Amino acid sequence: MSTAVVSEPSGFALPQGQLNVIKWNIYFGFAVLAVGVIMGLAQALSYARINVVQYYPVVKSYYQALTIHGVFNALVLTTAFANGFIALTTARGLGRKLNNALLHAALWTLFIGSILAAYAMFADKASVLYTFYPPLEAHWTFYLGLALVVVSTWITSAAQLAALRGWRKDHRGERVPLLAFMSIATYVMWDIASVGLAVEVVVFLLPWSLGLLPGVDPMLDRTLFWFTGHPIVYFWLLPVYVSWYGLIPKQAGGVLFSDTVTRVAFILFILLIPVGFHHQFMDPGVSQGLKFTIAAMTFAIFFPSLITAFSVMYALEIGGRRRGGNGLVGWFFKIPWSDPSVAAQVLAMIAFLIGGISGLMNASYTMDMEIHNTAFISGHFHQTVGCAVALSYMGIAYWLIPYFERRELWLPRLALFQAFLYFIAVMIFSNGLEAGGMEGLPRRTDMVHATYGLAAWKIPGIMTALGGTLMFASAMLFFLIVVMTIVAGKRTAQRDLPFTATVQAPPTVGWQPRLDRLSYWVLISVVLVIAVYGPFFLEHFPPSLSIQGLIYP
Repeated sequence: MSTAVVSEPSGFALPQGQLNVIKWNIYFGFAVLAVGVIMGLAQALSYARINVVQYYPVVKSYYQALTIHGVFNALVLTTAFANGFIALTTARGLGRKLNNALLHAALWTLFIGSILAAYAMFADKASVLYTFYPPLEAHWTFYLGLALVVVSTWITSAAQLAALRGWRKDHRGERVPLLAFMSIATYVMWDIASVGLAVEVVVFLLPWSLGLLPGVDPMLDRTLFWFTGHPIVYFWLLPVYVSWYGLIPKQAGGVLFSDTVTRVAFILFILLIPVGFHHQFMDPGVSQGLKFTIAAMTFAIFFPSLITAFSVMYALEIGGRRRGGNGLVGWFFKIPWSDPSVAAQVLAMIAFLIGGISGLMNASYTMDMEIHNTAFISGHFHQTVGCAVALSYMGIAYWLIPYFERRELWLPRLALFQAFLYFIAVMIFSNGLEAGGMEGLPRRTDMVHATYGLAAWKIPGIMTALGGTLMFASAMLFFLIVVMTIVAGKRTAQRDLPFTATVQAPPTVGWQPRLDRLSYWVLISVVLVIAVYGPFFLEHFPPSLSIQGLIYP
């Protein structure tokens, strides 16, 4: 099978100063993850009615620990990792450095915002969970901090777009390299999706917490949150997709089949942003017609994930067959399972397949009526974000940290064991939550102090605690491997990113070059957003000033 490399900028390397900025984004994200993991252990054990929060310094309650866990892991870690990793893949794809001032500004904005939010959470002034919509109210530093975290992504996006503009001037008539296209499309999607969260925080919640507004409309703010709240899942996932499409095939010895199909998948994520209402199927303020429309669009957004499953698995199959794999599934066992980076990401793909199936259950209106606000949702969430995303981050780190530090990975066999342990742990953990959720086990509830419970919750609770404990142990192994790689890994020469080739180079004539014009897809996405959300917001803007419509401080 002949292959053509997709516009690989041969010999390109980022200046060390810019590489350091990218590196500190990643390291800061993993430092935050360590704190979030410690808080997560308490959440898992609480389902078995084991109280360890009482032994944590500063933390006073289950809900405070849960807020720290959710905000640090789901918001700060993911933003820090994306800002760093996607800046790297954009620069590598375009073969040019990004604006250094913008990257520094994004890093400091993220850091300051995270510190402000952390102050509010550790001071027990923001135990509002990571889904921070009214009627729960947090200290103003929490809202300002998270607003700055979002701003850091916009600054990173500005650096990407400035680099793309410069690249187009120097490469007129050429296709945008695939690695750069995927990276930039990820942030273009997020630029649109994050508007809801920004409006909720800056226009309503921050002034409310400062006493500048007499109250807020909880239905309006909840909808603004979920406008961003579901697309944020793809902000977590798409950096992983960049690795799965653009890097992992090379690591596994394969090639990517279709440049065009890959671009179409990322474009679909831009177009199908307005699906957040499916988190509000049980809300009385949303019409049945709108709920039906969103259910259909939610199932539609599953298609780019199916495209990804086909494209990435085919790339892995090519690699497996090149390594001697035969038969229908024989290739699967021939991919380089001894490489912890590859093993971790392939296991993450399997977890995402399982999580996608449970996600379709959530997206079904009638099924949602059964499992809404139960532990089933947390089980699904940890299969996708807690494993597909987190384990991929770990797998990426197993080549990325050596790349940053010019050192070999410390104890690769231990890293391999860590990846398999984490995968098995999440499967036990999530199965416990989903089984309990089917029996009505509530989510986000302090089960240690609950005065109620069903016998059917006992075994799922024990499974959840066991799986969570193993997840904690695996995560601690990951942090040990990362730290030891940095301080004790064997010195090596500078490496390059594992840049993937495709079977065919991207066409330069016909309709396909238009796929690179992201402005077309942004315009269509905005039109869809207005069509879906416009009637609702027209009804709720300006917010009602009646007592019934407001939550007062």
